Formats: sequence, C-alpha cells, structure tokens
Amino acid sequence: MLSGVTAFPLLTELQLFCAWFGLPPDAAAANYTGLSHWLLRVREGLATTYARYPFIAYGTDWLAFGHLVIALFFVAPFREPGAHRSVIRVGMLACVLVVPLALICGAIRGIPFYWRLIDCTFGVLGIVPLGIAQRCGQKLRGLTSP
Repeated sequence: MLSGVTAFPLLTELQLFCAWFGLPPDAAAANYTGLSHWLLRVREGLATTYARYPFIAYGTDWLAFGHLVIALFFVAPFREPGAHRSVIRVGMLACVLVVPLALICGAIRGIPFYWRLIDCTFGVLGIVPLGIAQRCGQKLRGLTSP
C-alpha cells in the first residue's frame, strides 16, 4: 500500500526529500556528487518532464493504482493465512524477483548501484511478513487437519 500511495505525488515527495537533505530548490545536480547528485538529477528530470509533458504523470498514477490493487490481494491472506497459500507464495516469488529486476534493469537504466540496493530491500523486507504468514498458515492447517 505504501508503495502505491507514495507513487502519486512523486515530484512533491522528491522536493521534500531534497529539502530534508538541505538541497536548495534551485540547486543543480552538476554541482553535487553521490546521493545529492542523484536526488537533484531525478528532481530535475521529473520537474522538466511534468512541466513539458504533464500527461506522463498519468503513467505513474496507474503504477500507483496497480500497487494498491496488488496490495488488496493480500488482505484475505492476512485475515486467513491458512486459506490463501497461493497468494502468499506468489507474493514471496515477487519479492525474490525484485532483486534481479532491480539489479538488471537498474543497470540498464543507469540507476546508481546504491539505489538499486535500496530497491532490493523492498523484496528482502517484503518477504519477511509473507514468510511469517506462510508459517502461521501451516500451523493453522496442522491444527484443523483430521
């Protein structure tokens, strides 16, 4: 859900994030290195794109919506982990697949390696509650089986 909700206001979030890092609104990426350079470069890219082609944000609106819909599929397993094994397994597989996607596609798109590692944490951290739900489901099935 968090990924979906935060995908709507990308530019606003990035502007706040840059301010949190002490980067002025008119700072140019070329004058910075490391994480500051990357944040400013992405902010500039989004600001330029949204100013010239505001309809591009509609694509990230749909991306956000997709995240929210996917999250809805996990409500039932959360409430009844024993009855929805396939949803939990698919979620765990998706978490595993985050890592190669981030590492391969991130490299192709020129995403800094440290940022790709941050993206990988979504898969690593996401698999933890799913693993817990899977274990709970196994225990529940064990209690209810004849």
